[in-house]
Amino acid sequence: MPGGRLTQQERQQIALGLADGLAYAEIARRLDRPTSTITREVMRNGGPVAYRADLAHRATERRAHRRRQAAPRGQQAPAQAHGRDADAVREYEETFTTLFMQQGLPKMTARVLTCLFTTDAGSLTAAELVQRLEVSPASVSKAIAFLESQGLVRRERDERRRDRYVVDNDVWYQSTMAAARSSAQLAETARQGVAILGPDTPAAARLENIARFTDFISESIARAAEQAREVLYAKPGTTTDGPGEPGSAHSARSERSERSER
Repeated sequence: MPGGRLTQQERQQIALGLADGLAYAEIARRLDRPTSTITREVMRNGGPVAYRADLAHRATERRAHRRRQAAPRGQQAPAQAHGRDADAVREYEETFTTLFMQQGLPKMTARVLTCLFTTDAGSLTAAELVQRLEVSPASVSKAIAFLESQGLVRRERDERRRDRYVVDNDVWYQSTMAAARSSAQLAETARQGVAILGPDTPAAARLENIARFTDFISESIARAAEQAREVLYAKPGTTTDGPGEPGSAHSARSERSERSER
């Protein structure tokens, strides 16, 4: 697949594809580009409804110009640990950020969460986030407040009594359980409508089906999260098999339990 920045003509093709209701993957196939490139391009330039090729192209040129201006000041990106490719890391962070945006997070919130997930320490101070993302403290503060309210990050004090924002191994589990509880609440609310609208009406039947479906999904998510929780604590180099499969943490725990019962 071709590399390099998108051309203005390619952006026009993206705009036409969006207008025709094409999926990102189909637009990418026609341009011989990765789907992630098209997704990121659209999401960072207004989304599928507001995307405009000319505006997107000018915005990209402005970003490139700002980077060129910043380079002589010595404000270059810090060296990557473990011999990582800085360009590959930046590309991956943009892809991860775009995914979070597709799932409903505001752009700055998505950038902050990506930054926390991709740092080896799993935690950063507000000042470190401001420096890494090159944004204002107020932007970071607002994003952190939202992430804390959703249980996606937690706050702790370090030895210098600075607030550090942490994404630990349990964050994903807690977030998944919160999603399961939200689904269960939706099921309960849908079921309340059955009695109000009348049990023998089409509307009530629809709501009852929604409630039954959502109940099943909620219970399945919660059960799977409990079974797989130990996977989040697996050490580097261990197997990544699913819960209950040979070599998984869940399987090992079950085997230990069976041996003790004998």
